[in-house]
Amino acid sequence: MAGAALAVLLLATAVGPAGALEQLEFLTPGAEESLRDDLLAASLLRQLREDGRGDPSEVLAAAREDYARLTGALYAQGYYGGEIHILLDGREAADIAPLDVPDRIDAAAIRIEPGPRFRFGAARMRPYARGTRLPPAYADTKPALSTAIADAANAGVDGWRAIGHAKASLAGQTIVADHGLQTLDSLILLEPGPKLRFGRLTIRGQDRTRTDRMYEIAGFPSGEVFDPDALDEVSDRLRRTGVFRSVAVDEAEAPNPDGTLDIAISVVEEAPRRFGFGAEISSSDGVELSAYWTHRNLFGGAERLTLEGEISNIAGVADATDYRIGARLERPATLTADTSFFLTAEAERYELGDFTVDQLTFGTGLAHVFSSELRGEVALEYTYARVDVLDLDITFKQVALPAFLEWDRRDDRLNATKGFYLKAEATPFLGFDATGSGAQVKGDFRAYRRLGGGERVVLAGRAQLGAVFGPSLAETPPDYLFYSGGGGTVRGQPYQSLGAAGAIGTRTFETGGQSFAALSGEIRTRVTDTISVVGFYDAGFIGAEDFANGRWHSGAGLGLRYDTGLGPLRLDVAAPVSGDTGSGVQLYLGIGQAF
Repeated sequence: MAGAALAVLLLATAVGPAGALEQLEFLTPGAEESLRDDLLAASLLRQLREDGRGDPSEVLAAAREDYARLTGALYAQGYYGGEIHILLDGREAADIAPLDVPDRIDAAAIRIEPGPRFRFGAARMRPYARGTRLPPAYADTKPALSTAIADAANAGVDGWRAIGHAKASLAGQTIVADHGLQTLDSLILLEPGPKLRFGRLTIRGQDRTRTDRMYEIAGFPSGEVFDPDALDEVSDRLRRTGVFRSVAVDEAEAPNPDGTLDIAISVVEEAPRRFGFGAEISSSDGVELSAYWTHRNLFGGAERLTLEGEISNIAGVADATDYRIGARLERPATLTADTSFFLTAEAERYELGDFTVDQLTFGTGLAHVFSSELRGEVALEYTYARVDVLDLDITFKQVALPAFLEWDRRDDRLNATKGFYLKAEATPFLGFDATGSGAQVKGDFRAYRRLGGGERVVLAGRAQLGAVFGPSLAETPPDYLFYSGGGGTVRGQPYQSLGAAGAIGTRTFETGGQSFAALSGEIRTRVTDTISVVGFYDAGFIGAEDFANGRWHSGAGLGLRYDTGLGPLRLDVAAPVSGDTGSGVQLYLGIGQAF
């Protein structure tokens, strides 16, 4: 226990396997539990005993190495006056010569007296680059952790590199321990070196990708002041193409006489083709199957062609199965290094309320990466849709300008525990013949928060909003209307079960609404390293024309998650709470969190 006069770890009391160290005692009188855990983790003898090994030469080598490893663990926690004794069958391991290995070693005992914890008397650095962010642990009166000194040294070097001094380095350090006052004075000395500019870029390792296109994609800022963030962006642009398995960046050992620094990038190409598939099962939505095929480097310039297909509502509550096939060709580094040009084509057949829709869409546009967290897209699309409703054929034709911005600050896209996600979309459209003109707007906001400072309990929330402005309900293209119910909106309610009522003459039919809102909340609790349980509540609203008049429904349930390492397997069981759109229990099975 922490603080006990003699904390003893008896790792073995019985005779171990042949050739194994039979007994190991680990004594840490006066050590706090966190320090004791670090010391245990640092010990090679402990690891050797757990592995069932005990050859005398291995035991002696591990014991001699443990003096340095345990001393490092003490320093890392700010203990500079500790005493370490490692006894092998009663003999101090440091007194046994490496060539005088005993024929047999049965027992080992490690005793560590950490002594007092030191604090920084003066934590200093010079010269200090403007804007350098030193770790908070490196400050006067804070515990004198050796790791804080190392982190501060790295931060100091990074501070100089951030303002162009690419060859900044640690010149030296002075550390003085006062055992009487139990303080440690630290002075970190840096050598900034000259301020440099980017020189020439060399790229090697490519085979199928044209070199001229690689330079366009990289967007190397030759001649500009050295900036490590800019260098990261260069490598990120190459990685984003998906063409390369690895991208390694090397800075030249020495700058050029003109004050520039050359950069070399080595790449390893991926296989050009890739395919994948997915499945999701719901008791109300039925089975959804999807697959895709991608060529990462179609013409040798990192052009990406993706073909994808989807079949949904297989054996679902609706009478018909939905189909979709699509293609997207994307060319990176068009107009700017962070801008891609794309062409799209899509054909689909789907059920929406009482609609049966056959639709073709063709588009072209630009996608831009503003940062690692922010991206956007704008396109020009033409859509032709033939709708069968009440035994009538209605045609919708429109030209649209869909655009979105996506801001993603989640720590993990498949299993977030902190951060947020925001996507805002706007689609102005111009209708022809009987199709109206106007705009659809949508928003999706998700937030995640850990409770208690750990990852065991996570609160997750989601809010969705949507509206159509301009045309009447009858003039609105069907794919711009909103529905609620199912795994993406309200679990526990049947898929797209909440909509609005439309009319042709005196005959009415079920259609989507022009306004939409949905709220979801989850409490995710990790039970083991791989298993979590989830409680959730969802609510959705659909208004025929605006938010003043409409209907709500809601659902709630429990879920189970199994972390595969690539993302959690998800099983949700939900039932209606309010509304008249469904009854009974709904099941949902998929990969990844619900949101």
